[in-house]
Order: sequence, then structure tokens, then C-alpha cells
Amino acid sequence: MTDTKFAPRVFSGIKPSGGLTLGNYLGAIKRFVEMQGGEFETIFCVVDLHAITVWQEPEELRRATREVAAGYLASGIDSEKSILFNQSRVSAHAELGWLFNCVARMGWMNRMTQFKEKAGKNAEKQSLGLYAYPSLMAADILAYHATHVPVGDDQKQHVELTRDIAAKFNHDYKTDFFPLTTPVIEGPAMRVMNLRDGTKKMSKSGESDMERINMTDDADTIAKKFKKARTDPAPLPDNLDELKDRAEAKNLVDIYAGLSGVTAEAVIAEHGGAGWGQFKPALADLAVEKLAPISSEMARLMDDPAEIDRIMARGADRARAIADPIVAKTSEIMGLVR
Repeated sequence: MTDTKFAPRVFSGIKPSGGLTLGNYLGAIKRFVEMQGGEFETIFCVVDLHAITVWQEPEELRRATREVAAGYLASGIDSEKSILFNQSRVSAHAELGWLFNCVARMGWMNRMTQFKEKAGKNAEKQSLGLYAYPSLMAADILAYHATHVPVGDDQKQHVELTRDIAAKFNHDYKTDFFPLTTPVIEGPAMRVMNLRDGTKKMSKSGESDMERINMTDDADTIAKKFKKARTDPAPLPDNLDELKDRAEAKNLVDIYAGLSGVTAEAVIAEHGGAGWGQFKPALADLAVEKLAPISSEMARLMDDPAEIDRIMARGADRARAIADPIVAKTSEIMGLVR
């Protein structure tokens, strides 16, 4: 449970590398939109400092940062209801990240599975930033005293590290300054899989563009990709249990559920017994209805980068108003003279 002395506040971010996919939309952005205007203050970020843990072409990084912001806005993030900005505009993230480097323990960092997966056999050649970025992620969250973070399963470990850092800081300095942030994991299409291999997560970096739905894809491309998605010969079953060993079929049912805002059970109840010649066109039509307006609005926004920058700059001003006093107090608690 989160300490009730902290105002309910959500923070989450998306890294600007490789472009947005349907996985980003269903696993993150759609949920962010639904959280607006409710019990939480909502803060959403383009985490460009995380992107530079591996080499980025500077111009491409600037473009990708604006594209993620355009994706947020086109999907329904309201820059009046939520705070929207890119991470590098708010220096509190980097400052608190360093302070947390001095709180986090090496053993904790060595347990982070994502570094092992990304570094592979070339760990010695990776940047220190790639190794240490989980403490920066903790800083992203705790710079705003965020009480909740919507994440997928693959990021849950980082929220647990954030809680460890907060707890150690509070214990070491005999304070209750930082909340123990709660990960929020929910939604029928939380983990969107590859359209050509249902055992692999949909990725921005897959070999074939047919593996994924890009948020910039137009209506014809979206429809074509779903109609050509890999399936098996059997029709849809009449219960979810029979989908357990049918990865591609389960993925398409989950995507349909995520796009339509219903449960996978409801999809099976409506389409059980249908062949793929019936279900895939229905899914394609639904996807075009939901996604094509977003891709069109993203294109419009990307034609006006100055407008995107204006929105992010205003969001950064609002973010600093929250984060700067929290980081200043953290420094004071630690005995630093500012």
C-alpha cells in the first residue's frame, strides 16, 4: 500500500527509439489516456535520457522524441489535464539519478535482467548509463513523489528497485520523504506479441515491418498487416483455455480485446467458432477504426514540430515546479550544500 500522506500521482514514460508500435499504444498510451482526469495527477514523459544509453544519431533522436510526443497527443493525452514533456528538459531527473546512484547497491543493479538481455556477451563494451539506468528510472518516478506507475510485466522489476531505493533512503536518513511506489499492471492486451511469431513481443526493432503495427501506419497498411498475420488452421475456440497453446491466435484475440475495450472472454463469446477468414477482417476493420485517426493526427503534428516543442516546453515548466523542490529537499536531507 502507498502511504496516504502522498497525493495520488502517476508517472510513466516511453523511450524515443525506433518508433511507436501497437504494443506501446495498448500496453501504455491507451491506459495513460484512461487515467486522465480521475483520482490521479498524471505526468507523462518522453524519456530521451534513457535513449542515449546506446548510440543515437542526434537528428534522429530529436525527430523520434517529437514523434513519441505526437503519439501521446494524437492518442488523447490532453496537455491541460496531464503534464507532458521530454525528460532532458528537466534537470531534476539527472540530478536525482546521481543521488540515487549513491543510494542503490551494486547487488541490486546486478540483478536487473534487462541489462543482461541488452548487453548480452558484450557487457564490457556497454555504456555505464545502460548499466545504471534503473536508478535514473527510479529518479524519474520519485522526483515527482509518484505513487503509482503503469507498467508492463517487463518493467515491474524496475518499480521494485524504485521501492528499494526509496525504502533505503527513508531508512538511512530516518525520514519518510519518498513514497513506496505501486506498479499498476492491468489490461487485456498488456503484452502485445509479434504478428509473425506469437511467442515474441512486438518490437520496434524486428527484422520485418510485417511483424508489427506502427502507430504511423496508414489505414491500408494496418489492414494488410492484420489480414496477413500468422495464425493456425483451427477456428477460434469457445473458451480461453483452448487458446493457451495457440500463441498467434491468443495474440490476435488479446489485440481485439484491447482495441475494443472488452475482455478476451467477451471476444471469444462473440467470435467463438469463427474462422480466420472472418475474424481477421473484423480485427482489421476495428484496428483501422481505432488507429488510422491516430496516425493521421500524428502526421499532422509532425508537420508542425514547433507546436510539439511548445507543448513539451510548457509541460517541462510544470514538471520542474514539482520536481525541483523535491530534489532540493533530497539534497538537504543528504547534507549537500546548495
